[in-house]
Amino acid sequence: MIKKIIVTLLLLIPAFFADADSVKFSMSGPNVVSVGEQFRLSFTLNERGSNLQLPEISSFDVLMGPSTSQSSSIQIINGKTTQTVSFSYIYILRAKEEGTFTIRPASIQVDGKVYESNELKIQVVKGQKPQTSSGGQQQQQPASSATNIGKEDLFVKVDLDKRRVFKGEQIIATVKIYVAPEVPITSFDDVKLPSYAGFWTQEIDIPNQISFTREVFDNKIYQVGVLKKTILFPQQTGKITIDPFEITCLVRQRIRQQRSFFDDFFDNYRTLQAKVVSDPVSVNVKELPSPPASFAGGVGKLNFRASVDRQQLKSNEAATLKITISGNGNLRLIDAPKVEFPADFEVYDPKTDEKLKASTNGLTGTKTFEYLFIPRFAGEYTIPPIKFASFNPSTGKYSYQQSDEFVLQVEKGSDDQNTTVTSAYSKEDVRFIGKDIRFIKQGQYKLKTKESSFFGSLAFYLIYLGALLLFAMVALVYRKKLKENANVQLVKNKKANKIARKRLKAAATHLKQNHDEAFYEAVLKAFWGYLSDKLSIPAADLNRENATESLKKRQVQSEIISEFIQIVDTCEYARYAPSAVEGTKEDLYQKAAALMGKLEKQIR
Repeated sequence: MIKKIIVTLLLLIPAFFADADSVKFSMSGPNVVSVGEQFRLSFTLNERGSNLQLPEISSFDVLMGPSTSQSSSIQIINGKTTQTVSFSYIYILRAKEEGTFTIRPASIQVDGKVYESNELKIQVVKGQKPQTSSGGQQQQQPASSATNIGKEDLFVKVDLDKRRVFKGEQIIATVKIYVAPEVPITSFDDVKLPSYAGFWTQEIDIPNQISFTREVFDNKIYQVGVLKKTILFPQQTGKITIDPFEITCLVRQRIRQQRSFFDDFFDNYRTLQAKVVSDPVSVNVKELPSPPASFAGGVGKLNFRASVDRQQLKSNEAATLKITISGNGNLRLIDAPKVEFPADFEVYDPKTDEKLKASTNGLTGTKTFEYLFIPRFAGEYTIPPIKFASFNPSTGKYSYQQSDEFVLQVEKGSDDQNTTVTSAYSKEDVRFIGKDIRFIKQGQYKLKTKESSFFGSLAFYLIYLGALLLFAMVALVYRKKLKENANVQLVKNKKANKIARKRLKAAATHLKQNHDEAFYEAVLKAFWGYLSDKLSIPAADLNRENATESLKKRQVQSEIISEFIQIVDTCEYARYAPSAVEGTKEDLYQKAAALMGKLEKQIR
């Protein structure tokens, strides 16, 4: 009986400590506010608590609080029901002065035990003064329009984590858009991101839906969204300039100002385009110091190891030498290290395998080279140590690593090429038996004289004449084909529908693989390429306006032209805001395929 009680207590002790450790108490709030701005300071607890003690917050005015709320949720997973409860305590504060303030952890009691929250750092910047009327009353700031938006209200920029680097050193480039709180942006219409000429690039995956966060720039608060993140590896030295890029934003503008409370129900809005262009950004790239012979192009914090799958084998049997380079750096640009194999080995080109991940920490992972080699003769062979040198930008020096020496014991195999080959045969063993000349056939045969020959007969001349006619027909067809092929535009016109169908098939492949951006881009290429070939307009000069005018000249129905413009706008919009697109990609693909057939019937 005592033994059972002890076992039960031992089982309950971990559960008791697990429940105690599961209590979570956290504090949250904005990371930046302006002077005079009201904001929420929230405390969240997953258990019922009491005696909440606030830290020192004399730098802020407490306008209200605490207001408490409780929420619960129930989950059923594999028949197991779990319930979670959350208690919230909310204070409304107001910033009084500029500066960066740290709110120390708050405390609360749960079942007699005190728990502390995290600390929170809040930056307070200078606030924007509201406009006042002649009577001294505060007026509401009207919605900004695309015509009066200044550069300080809406702009884009490329942030680089480093501006002075070595050749091959990785740089994290972040494309951001900064929007002042009073600018009501609804979406983006046309985005032309930088091309990063002079760099080898690796994209960092970010969510398709842009999420905005509050940041301070030039002592002003902005809503900041990340459009793109890219790892850059400079491939040339000197000053490299990243060309400006542009983005067109759709801004909501109120047409009529509000005059009374009831006018708010009748206000109308319109959407205007505001194009913003980034400033050029430069990077200074230094040349690497004189590299050693074992340098394979690796720049970064890299590790190296080498191994063979077996060191005892037979002649004419295959073995593998595996070299693995891991770490953080330009792994994709590293060449295979030099390996000195014995002269009697047959060696094949290395097989390369990469397992890499691109993140804000750079390009990390492993790159593997596998050499397949075959020793042809028995004996003891040695593969000298493999040397690997890489450049570490943080130290500005090369780091050197090398593997162990590999000693291989090769036994004689059954098909060893050094086996002695002998022959017991001589020229005297080969001689004729019987007569020197043997006739194939012997005896008397009757010869038959043929009275007429095919040459010169009617059939001969008919076949000869038919061959001439056939040759003339083939020559005419061939000349016609040559003439048509010389007319490049005619060839493009005839093959336009076939090429467009191929591109739509590529879009269908991306649709099945759920590659959204590649799918929309393939549909756009199919339509623009088709119209370029059909309408004899270079692809670089083709746009909505001249495409519409050319289709009208070809007497294409206005409904089909409108459907074409709608599909193009949907694809271009979906590449940057896919969640805002109505309908599914399957519906868009079916519409595109149907429209392609309609255009082929009407364009002549």
